[in-house]
Amino acid sequence: MLRKIVVWVLMILGAALGAEGSFLAIRNFQVTELFGYNVSTGLNLIVLILLGGAIGGIIFYLISSWLINIGKESTSKVEKMLQRLPASEVLVGAVGLIIGLVIAYLISSGPLKLIPFAWLGMILSVLVYVLLGYLGVSIAVKKREDLFGIATLLKRSGQKEKEKNTKQDNTVQPKILDTSVIIDGRIADICKTGFVEGPLIIPAFVLEELRHIADSSDSLKRNRGRRGLDILNKIQKELEINVEIVEKDFEELSEVDTKLLKLAQFMKGKVITNDYNLNKVAEFQRVPVLNINELANAVKPVVLPGEEMVVQVIRDGKEFGQGVAYLDDGTMIVVDGGKRHIGETIDVIVTSVLQTAAGRMIFVKPKTAVDKVS
Repeated sequence: MLRKIVVWVLMILGAALGAEGSFLAIRNFQVTELFGYNVSTGLNLIVLILLGGAIGGIIFYLISSWLINIGKESTSKVEKMLQRLPASEVLVGAVGLIIGLVIAYLISSGPLKLIPFAWLGMILSVLVYVLLGYLGVSIAVKKREDLFGIATLLKRSGQKEKEKNTKQDNTVQPKILDTSVIIDGRIADICKTGFVEGPLIIPAFVLEELRHIADSSDSLKRNRGRRGLDILNKIQKELEINVEIVEKDFEELSEVDTKLLKLAQFMKGKVITNDYNLNKVAEFQRVPVLNINELANAVKPVVLPGEEMVVQVIRDGKEFGQGVAYLDDGTMIVVDGGKRHIGETIDVIVTSVLQTAAGRMIFVKPKTAVDKVS
């Protein structure tokens, strides 16, 4: 039914264009006689205009299927393109289009009205609308970062005015969360203690990566992704900390970690992570990083050489004769000569402690072996 309506509309449009084209051709080219008939006035002029309208209607009827298919394909492509674009770009493009069309209207209703040939003025008006509409969208999208920067400056100026009125100094850097630290989950407990001040920034591309992980066919990855989304909901709903989702993306970059560091530089913020490799790359690019693992290592109890402790040897180590045990917080203990004590709980004496960014290792010897040497 809708297709028939569109076909009739196209036929009427074709008839109107055909009739108007016939009339303009007769007037502008001063046609007075055609096939021996006077067509400048009277019934012959009306017949010729109607004939032009009929021809236009028939032509548009014949090409209506083609026009409808093109319209469907174009609409589908535009819809898919708009779905891929961030909402911010669509909004900026729409504003640019409106500004371009307003300028085109001013030009069309002004200088172009002075052109003596109406058909030429109409063609130029269409070209001006198309050109300025395209330029408005293109310039607005390409300069969106500058526009967002102006908006950010205006927002910050408003915030500064508010801070001045309330006499509160808010110089806290935004903390940008990466995917690994969200899935890890400890960030929620740290925020709950109040040691991390907001705002917490969740980039849209990190949310997208979490969604892909949560939709993975691998059950382990799927559970990790869902855990990350649950942690975000917990932080947003249960904790009194400001959480912001930032739509800004860097389309020229493919890796999420690279985008994360770029966003931190853009926002002058800090990245919160527990990814050792990301930590090193961030240090190289001089991006401030808060590493959850380093924080965990910093708050672990200090163990000094010569201290005694009781451990249970779990398995053998990498080197010959070594055994491995663990503290309650997961710290690895390497027991020299502990392979023969696997499955036993023994007294040991700390010989040395190795502290790295990736964690801490404690080296010990069985107390009985030390006593025999002494």
